[in-house]
Amino acid sequence: MKKLAILLILVLMATSAYADQALIEKAKAEGKATFYANITAIEPIMEAFTNDYGVKGEYTRISTSKFLATVLTEYQAGKLLADVVQAPLPILEFLKDKGVLASYQSPAAAGYPEWTRKDDKIQIFGIEYVALIYNKELVKPKDVPKRYEDLTDPKWQGKIVMANPASHATTISWLVGLKEKVFPSTEAWMKFVKGLAANKPMFVASFGPTPAPVESGEKLIAISMPKYIITKAPAPLDWARVQQPLLGSPRGIAVTASASHPNAAKLFVDYWLSRDAMKLLADKVGEYVLRPGVYPPIDGIDKAEVLPIRELSDDEIRYWGGEFKKIFEMD
Repeated sequence: MKKLAILLILVLMATSAYADQALIEKAKAEGKATFYANITAIEPIMEAFTNDYGVKGEYTRISTSKFLATVLTEYQAGKLLADVVQAPLPILEFLKDKGVLASYQSPAAAGYPEWTRKDDKIQIFGIEYVALIYNKELVKPKDVPKRYEDLTDPKWQGKIVMANPASHATTISWLVGLKEKVFPSTEAWMKFVKGLAANKPMFVASFGPTPAPVESGEKLIAISMPKYIITKAPAPLDWARVQQPLLGSPRGIAVTASASHPNAAKLFVDYWLSRDAMKLLADKVGEYVLRPGVYPPIDGIDKAEVLPIRELSDDEIRYWGGEFKKIFEMD
């Protein structure tokens, strides 16, 4: 009986290995996998995928603000080039509702937390984490914020940069997330938001431009992403180790329903979710990934509590964007 069980295990392992190899061969026959993503600086992963499997990985970076319009326009015209898409969860949910995404449950997702397996179309692999980034050459250690509320101190007036809270969906969601997951009451949260507004932050279109004014010393603190400590090195950037959780939008990946290279798409998703690829994403890009035991090489990040924020509806984004526009006194 024991020998029979061992034989069965070996057969199953062989079958699994054959299936993987079969997928690789089909992917090679298709030649390439085309990837649309809002993550920057992922060329090392694309190169590793190409080198490991002999299937070309083609990457197009599309900013979050243009992602939906680009993908939907191409899809509705029957000209979507992407085999695989990666974006914040709300964007992928919208694309799923429009029929853009195909069903695929990658075996590589088995090691991820249960909550990341959103459904049979979207796999969450990371969190677009937000933190307070500062110029460590110009901000004294005693002045580094220890709580989000410290941003309301008048000493930071005119010295903060952030993505526009009236139009940048992730910043809107982050601010609402603070209300729901960090502050003890709506009143305490609103006091924080109004105090932040009173310090007259500089507004930019997205997270991407937030580090530059801090690097140059024009501003001292950015509501931004810790990954820039890596991607902007050796810029004098560090992150404030606040006593509260870091929050961020879940990031997901999915195969498109109209994929021209469906097998290469599946192989790419399998690779993307692998420990090797997630380690590259953490090490080279500074992303906060959800593969257990993998962290970006940013001092202290492995000890931080990083929580996913709730997916806001389009109506909520519009409502809160309008409210923040009034609070921050934008014309």
